[in-house]
Amino acid sequence: MGVTTPKKPALRGLGRRLAAVLVAAATLAGLGVAVGSGTASAAPGVRQIFIDGCGMPAVKVRMWTRPGNYKTVIALDGLRATNDISGWEHNTRIANLADSGVNVVEPVGGLASFYSDWDAPSNFNNQPYRYRWSCAINQSLIPTLDRMGLAVGKTGKYAIMGISMGGNSSMIIGANNPRIDHIFSMSGYLNLSAPGMREAIRIALLDAGIEAGVGPFNSDSMWGPPFSPRWLENDPFVQIGKMRGKKVRVASGSGIPGAYPTDPLGFVQGAPLEALSLAQSRAFQVQALINGVQITSDFPSTGLHAWGYWSDMVFRALNQGWFRD
Repeated sequence: MGVTTPKKPALRGLGRRLAAVLVAAATLAGLGVAVGSGTASAAPGVRQIFIDGCGMPAVKVRMWTRPGNYKTVIALDGLRATNDISGWEHNTRIANLADSGVNVVEPVGGLASFYSDWDAPSNFNNQPYRYRWSCAINQSLIPTLDRMGLAVGKTGKYAIMGISMGGNSSMIIGANNPRIDHIFSMSGYLNLSAPGMREAIRIALLDAGIEAGVGPFNSDSMWGPPFSPRWLENDPFVQIGKMRGKKVRVASGSGIPGAYPTDPLGFVQGAPLEALSLAQSRAFQVQALINGVQITSDFPSTGLHAWGYWSDMVFRALNQGWFRD
């Protein structure tokens, strides 16, 4: 769930302190790393606001909107999100969706948070506040977008999408919020109950905090110990029944390098991450069909865990009309 960027890294590589363990865990569970290249947006016409953080510091939100657009999408970052701008802005041109009918809204931050309301502040790194990202998005951001007139389209509801960690988070937030009717996961890990996933998430949160210089995050502070029911509450595979009546989309590459160059280390890190995401996304697709959930998919023949491929997934969804009501 990490990414290197051409500017300031939004998601970086394996931490030296946990490198050996993380390589094994990433191969097993696809967490903690993302690689590859993307193209940063010049971000013309950006509007920046701050919203209430529900007890966290105020959350920066950057957005690109045009009068007459037919949908507004909230784009979530990955595990190693930074506080300057979103990885989407660092690495892609999805701001240009605003010129094609879709307003783009990017909350900034969320390092190792799963965009969730945590049980407590992370005690391993003496976090000074409890993460309340679900509250910030559901109770602060969406009402703010309503007041700004961005509840557009026939339904007046929102789309939400994310990569890697943000793919999981998009599924859970979208499943539980009636103001969201389009949900899109790219290279997400959609079955947290699968063997090894909870252990891999624990390691990834430790490493993400170390790499960011804030100290390791404790996953027990997030959703409690591995046997806590909160893990099931945040597992898209388990919560899939709540997605009935919504438009759901999953996308993942194959783990085979494609259009975007990568070095040998990038391949070693990115290929197993994406291969596992593909397996979980395909299983999720079957589960959705069994449960009567409207789902479409995008499984290209190539693609690593990298921004260039995620950008392509977004524009394919646009061109296929997925964002329309």
